[in-house]
Amino acid sequence: MNTALSPAQVPTEPFSLREARRFSVAPMMEWTDPRCRYFHRLLTKRALLFTEMVTSAALVHGDASRHLRLDPVEQPVAVQLGGSDPHELAAATRLADAAGFAEINLNVGCPSDRVQSGRFGACLMAEPGLVAQCVRAMRDATDRPVTVKCRIGIDDQDTKTGLDRFADAMVEAGVDALYVHARKAWLKGLSPKENRTIPPLDYDRVYRLRARLSPLPVMINGGIETLEQAEAHLAHTDGVMLGRAAYHTPMLLAEVDQRFFGASEPRPGLAEVMQAMADYAARERATGMRVNAVTRHMLGLANGLPGARQFRQILSVDACRAGADEGVILRALDALEASALRMAG
Repeated sequence: MNTALSPAQVPTEPFSLREARRFSVAPMMEWTDPRCRYFHRLLTKRALLFTEMVTSAALVHGDASRHLRLDPVEQPVAVQLGGSDPHELAAATRLADAAGFAEINLNVGCPSDRVQSGRFGACLMAEPGLVAQCVRAMRDATDRPVTVKCRIGIDDQDTKTGLDRFADAMVEAGVDALYVHARKAWLKGLSPKENRTIPPLDYDRVYRLRARLSPLPVMINGGIETLEQAEAHLAHTDGVMLGRAAYHTPMLLAEVDQRFFGASEPRPGLAEVMQAMADYAARERATGMRVNAVTRHMLGLANGLPGARQFRQILSVDACRAGADEGVILRALDALEASALRMAG
């Protein structure tokens, strides 16, 4: 199949990472894998994408090539590392640098029990000195930007003094930018899912931090569900990061380049995205990848349109059947177009 749409249409001039951070798609475990990133790059050429979090131990002692798979057409992409051993993080940073990622990000925000037991993630907000050592070690291992993603605090920490103390330690260590989830993380008593919704949002706290640290770039994350909300945050921060809203309603990414980066190119349409993904699925299948590993990221593409339920069923149920191929993507598109015709008639 010959399609016009491809991530290779990324602007040919060197991208500005600082500009790309104006809008980013958050790192999400088991979601923002290479197939997801290829899909999102069809929708936005300019936003910064993130990998899933990968631990420094998994890179240094495991299959680094699998964890650090990166197609150049996905760029710019930041790799997110989890860990608390400066030497191991430095080694992982060197591997990520060699793989070509545009930015190396340290996770200081994940509240899960598994992450806490490994002494990384949000629990490290209680140890700004150790995180500073990690950032210095990472910076010494690469010329690429080293950034940190954190919360505004944990448990009973004072979000004024605690966050300022943590941020000051990062600045002193030479961090290149901060991404701040505008909620506390409660390490005991709340699940990771509850930590995304129950602790109250405090956007003003992030705004004040950005004003205090300027010109260091500070990006805001947490509870941002629409592009209108994202635009409002840009009056007070250097960038916005969307997670689940972007994943579950991916067509909103098709508006990002025009609204946030002043792009003049036309927005990609759903049909051309589907056709390009069918091409991609065929290439992935030739390497042994099952087609549902591609289609599972596309389920929200038709949200709000007539026929969306059948569309999701084809991409989820049919794509899991033995022998399923890229044709399921085109069948889902046909079903959607048939529903639209019925509605029009």
